[in-house]
Amino acid sequence: MELLEFKQQLKPYKALLGFDFGTKRLGVAVSDLLLLVATPQKTIFRTNIDNDIVAIKNIIKEKEIGGIIYGLPLQMNGEEGETAKAVRQFAETIAQATNLPYAFWDERLSSKAMENFLIKEVDMSRAKRKDILDSSSAGYILQGALDALRYL
Repeated sequence: MELLEFKQQLKPYKALLGFDFGTKRLGVAVSDLLLLVATPQKTIFRTNIDNDIVAIKNIIKEKEIGGIIYGLPLQMNGEEGETAKAVRQFAETIAQATNLPYAFWDERLSSKAMENFLIKEVDMSRAKRKDILDSSSAGYILQGALDALRYL
């Protein structure tokens, strides 16, 4: 779904959930209710889709979520590879389980950008970076989408 159509489906004063998808880990970020600021939340360690759905539904209930943004890992030439297809399939599965609107945000280089930030600006050790990289990347993805939504 295009971002404009996604925005039109959102209910007021509901937060957005942002995901940095991985086959083993799912980075999670949540916006505030005014859709201004994305905050990294946690990493869901994936075991199977049923457990993923339970964890996501718990976040949706706890954080008053009204929609979901998925980082879409496009290739550098803009084409979609196998991982992007997996993200789209995951998004559809979650939509069926939650009935929430969703959209995709180009996440090319988001993990690299966050890792560089954590190294250069925060001077964070490799062990600590590993613990927060997925949720930080989800925050970076979600913030990009929030910034774009303000201008639609």
